[in-house]
Formats: sequence, structure tokens, C-alpha cells
Amino acid sequence: MTGLGNLWTDSAAERIETDPLGADTQADLCVIGGGFTGCSAALHAAQAGARVILIEAETVGHGGSGRNVGLVNAGLWTPPETIAEILKDQAEAFSGKLAAAPALVFDLIARHQMSCEPVQNGTLHLAHNAAGLRDIADRHRQLSAQGAPVRLLDAEETRQRLGSGVYRGALLDGRAGTIQPLGYARGLARAAIAAGARIHERTPAAGVVHEDGAWRIRTPGGTIRAGALILATNAYHRPLDGPGVPPVVGVNFFQAATPPLGPEAAGILPGGEGCWDTGLVMTSVRRDRAGRVILGAFGALDGAGRDIHIGWARRKLAALFPALREVPFEHAWSGRIAMTGDHLPRILRLGPAGYAAFGYSGRGIGPGTLFGKAMAEALTGAGEAALPLRPVEAHRDRFTAIRGAWIETGATLVHATGARV
Repeated sequence: MTGLGNLWTDSAAERIETDPLGADTQADLCVIGGGFTGCSAALHAAQAGARVILIEAETVGHGGSGRNVGLVNAGLWTPPETIAEILKDQAEAFSGKLAAAPALVFDLIARHQMSCEPVQNGTLHLAHNAAGLRDIADRHRQLSAQGAPVRLLDAEETRQRLGSGVYRGALLDGRAGTIQPLGYARGLARAAIAAGARIHERTPAAGVVHEDGAWRIRTPGGTIRAGALILATNAYHRPLDGPGVPPVVGVNFFQAATPPLGPEAAGILPGGEGCWDTGLVMTSVRRDRAGRVILGAFGALDGAGRDIHIGWARRKLAALFPALREVPFEHAWSGRIAMTGDHLPRILRLGPAGYAAFGYSGRGIGPGTLFGKAMAEALTGAGEAALPLRPVEAHRDRFTAIRGAWIETGATLVHATGARV
């Protein structure tokens, strides 16, 4: 492997550079976190006329937003009937808003001319065995009952669309698509700045407190006084003095990308769909605009399991696409996912005019954009009726560290042994 690193960082066409905060300041809304949620919130609040300041400890898209697979999905991993069991009276409205999230994302990309390789040709949920085929058939039934434009594909059409015959069928969702995720995060930030928001990278929040009718956010370069607060740090939250994101199950997901490919890959995903499968240790596969093939799965590349995961990816690539058996990987990277116990996101009430959103469980692009927009609207006049979920006063998941380690250990064992689950 050569040139290892994050493909999205190396290939992003969007650029943004801002200065750290250097003095005390005031705003109507302070957003902490420069990913999909935070940048969407800053954009929509600024468009509503609010004085907005966004601070990011590293750079825009540094966390999960710049390490994402780049699938713009409609909905969550959790199927609709399970969502209904959990959310009761909120489920129908929530699912409807999530169904429209890809349209929101692609509309923002078009409206603000973001250079992020948008392809809205759908996604394929691939059935890796008989149980997986039953799973996608049941999801097809549930989604069709909601009026979703989904289609169940047989093994032959799946082979034609994917370019591989190893799967038994697929669920095609035409609402969805793929993007260059870091380009999208930076595009949102650029649009927010154009709308009047101030963004300060390399500005970590050290302390947050609500006093004298306002939020005070302490940073190394100055203190921000704001009427409202959005905490949008999700899986990359850093400890600070004051309210923060509750413990969630943290899981790493890695990706490995080939060089841009030519005729040897002409039959691989010719329609540009993004894919993931029904395996217990899920595999993702997609292409980018330059023609790379990108594989992903659970696992971290900054620990002892790195060689195991990359070795698995080499074997997986050859099994899916034999013509690529000798093709090397030029990029490999990983990032953290924040999962809740029921795999549903949360909006946490931090205090007066203060929210935190977290727990997208691997579906950050559509829901993150939606939640950021909705929280901005709620804090700029629309009230909590604008939110896709009612805020919770507290969130508690038990044994989060153990559960995250269990998932990653299982993935490492599967990748080491070649088990198919």
C-alpha cells in the first residue's frame, strides 16, 4: 500500500480556512462542532438572520463527517416497524422527515454549488445469505407500506448493478445516493459563511455554562456569550467543564480505497450506487468520481488489528471482484461512530435554548443535516415543533465501553478467521 491516509482529505475539491477565535465575542447562537450537524445548523440559523458563531476544535469535517462512507441514505438501519415500537406517537412524523433527508442534502448541494461528487442513483442493501434475503424482503415490505420508492432485486439484477455475483439479491432505494463527505461538510461551512456565520477552526470549547440568561462558552482564545447553544460533537466529543454528550457506544469503521481504475473495473457499480450488506460484520462498497473502489467494515486502523483488517479487505476485494485481485490499496483510514442502545439518534436538552444531537449510529449525512437544520429552526423562532424528535432531559446507555469493545473484537475475529456471519 502506498500513500496511506484519508482519501476524502486528499481528494476534496472544497477548501475552507478560518482563524482560531482570538477575542471575547457575542452571538445569538453558538454551535460547537464543525461536522454535518453543526455546519447545517450554522447555515440555516444564519439564513434565518441570527448572529451565528461555530467553533471547531480541529478543522471542519475532521471527525466522522470527514471519514464517512458517503452514503446519503433515507432512514436508519433500524426498520420502520421497530422505530414505531420505540417512538410510538413520534414514529410516523420522524420517519417521514428522515425519508426526505436525501432530498434536503442534494438540494443544498445543488443550491450552493458544492463540489462533493453528488450521485443520486440510489443505494443497494445487499443480501449476503438466505437470512439476509429474508431481512431485505421484510424491509421492502415495511418501507413499501410507508410509500417509499424501494425495489427488491433478484440475484441477476444485483450482479449486473454491482458487478459481482456473490450476493443473493438487494434492496434498491432510489431516493438515496453518494457524495464525497468531507467536500459536503466543507461546502456546508462555506455556505454558512456566505450567509453570515462566523466559523473558527482550531478553537476547542473548554467550558460551557448557562448564567445570567445566556450561555458562556470558554475557549483558549476568548469567551463567547450566546443566547442559544447547539452541541454537535457526536462521536468526537471532547470533555469540557459543563454539559456534554452522554456516554454512547463508540465503534470504529475503516475504509480502504484502490487507485483510480480503468477498463478492468468497467462493470463494477456502473450506475454509481453505494452499497452495504446484511452481514453481522457489515461490508460497505462504493466508487468515487475518479473510479476508485472503496471497501469498508468495522474496525480501527490505529491499533493492533490494523494488519488484520487490511488483510481482510484485500481478500474481500478479490472475492467480490476477481479482476482486482492484484490491485493495491492507495488509501486506508478509519473513524468513530456514536451508537445508542436502540440505534436511534437523540436530541438532548442542555438547558434554556440549548440542545445536543448525537447517536446517528452510522447514518450521519441525512439525519445530521436534518437535525442541524431543525435545531436551528427551533432556536430561531419555530420552537420545538420543528424538531424531528422531542428532546430528552437525560440519556443513559449502560456498559458503553464494553459494548463498543465487544463489537470491534468480534469484527477483528471475523476478519482474522474469514468467518461469514
